[in-house]
Amino acid sequence: MAEPLVVTTVAGGVGRLRLNRADKRNAITTELGAAIAEAMVAFDEDDAVVVIVIEGTDGSFCAGADMAEANAENLKGNRRFDPAARAAARVAATPKPIIAAVDGPAYGAGALIACSCDIRIASERARFRFPGSEYGLVVGAAALPKIVGGPLAKELIFTGRVVGAEEAARAGLVNRAVPLAEFAGAVDEVANAIAAASPLALRWGKQTIDASVNGGDARGLEQQADQLLRGGPDHIARFAQATRRIVGGS
Repeated sequence: MAEPLVVTTVAGGVGRLRLNRADKRNAITTELGAAIAEAMVAFDEDDAVVVIVIEGTDGSFCAGADMAEANAENLKGNRRFDPAARAAARVAATPKPIIAAVDGPAYGAGALIACSCDIRIASERARFRFPGSEYGLVVGAAALPKIVGGPLAKELIFTGRVVGAEEAARAGLVNRAVPLAEFAGAVDEVANAIAAASPLALRWGKQTIDASVNGGDARGLEQQADQLLRGGPDHIARFAQATRRIVGGS
């Protein structure tokens, strides 16, 4: 029996999606892209999932699109073929917070999927590359400037050079870069902290931040969110619990 292309688990409010095409460094095929989208739909519909983590396999996050499959489709004249971009778009569409746990190369579509996540945590082995220009394509040009700014995004996309973990952290491409021995613990720390927060507040917070970054009415969304959330059961219970902690000194 063939190994599944993705492996998913849910525990403690954290849904994990592990890319499982290790022999091809998790390169995205039509089937793998569909499996990613299916897993994201399941996570979105599961109330037990508060935060999502996407991770790779055996020291490789994702090597990009499967070149053999893509080339075959190119030769057929299939201009709409792009399962990796569709998978990245589905990742970006989730209303829940999502973390990219990047260990090893995240190239092309892999870098795009990482940039579609809300938070990126990198091991010291992480490497990013946007090689679209080399291949005659545009990959990451919409997402990357919002993360690292226009000038650096242009350099990375125009040159296709490799960015290591330390430079990625300095540039803001990743939230943090940590030694390999601390990588799993760092991902768990962030994921568990988010999982303990209010799912409703997280969804509204993500929507508001995205509006702020993309030029939407973030202030109006924040006001709307607080009007809807304030005084609700979740807010009352969490505020009372926080008050008890403060008063009790714990």
